[in-house]
Amino acid sequence: MPRRAPAACRLEWSNPGPTFGMRHDFTPTDDAGADGRSRLVWDLPLRVCHWGLALAVGGSFVTHWIGMSAFPQHVFCGCAVLVLVLFRIAWGFVGPAHARFADFMRGPRAVIASLVALRGGRAPRFVGHTPAGGWMILALLVLLALQAGCGLFANDEVSNTGPLFGYLSQDASDTLSYWHRLMSNLILAAVSVHVAAALYYRRVLGLDLIAPLVTGRKRDVPAALEIADQRIGVAIAIVVLLAALLASAIATAPQAPLVLM
Repeated sequence: MPRRAPAACRLEWSNPGPTFGMRHDFTPTDDAGADGRSRLVWDLPLRVCHWGLALAVGGSFVTHWIGMSAFPQHVFCGCAVLVLVLFRIAWGFVGPAHARFADFMRGPRAVIASLVALRGGRAPRFVGHTPAGGWMILALLVLLALQAGCGLFANDEVSNTGPLFGYLSQDASDTLSYWHRLMSNLILAAVSVHVAAALYYRRVLGLDLIAPLVTGRKRDVPAALEIADQRIGVAIAIVVLLAALLASAIATAPQAPLVLM
């Protein structure tokens, strides 16, 4: 019978029942993670997508605030948001382990347990996203996909229209324009919560969630949970395909004038 490793050298997995229910919940007490080495957790395509979305979403708001003179740039930012969101959704199924939805999407029991722990001043450690963070990511992806999708068909009731405006009636475009404006406020609220959570982890709990999204690496991660293949070629193929499909839809969109009432 194999000899059991000393408790101080074993990986302390969480109880999947009453605690967090995460396969990759851990504390840095195992012999593979306690050596202080940083290990690759976030792949390069995911990191590029994350910061690309931050730039594209920020650019969308800035060009909206500038006004009509920046409308072409606003459309470009919106198209970039849509391609990146669709890529991230696809990457949630075919990307490396910690990028996949199956790795971090958990039920309400796990979310509540992790939030209760935070309220108590404790910081449960996760190799990938936290249970609450996973749901925030999903909410942001849905909001951004709807926002960018509506924007393709929207109009500003003055002179500018989205690149796919010609596919719909003006009444339908007006409806999508209303939702396009409404969801911008929801996105601002969701992004604010997202940023506030990252700052709370950094300042109050002492865990830096931002730096690993730049370097891709975390310390005290068990060697078995480091990703080996970033699947960069697959990521490039997905982005090129999505961009080509969107560009084709825009290029073949019927032209229709905006009728002012």
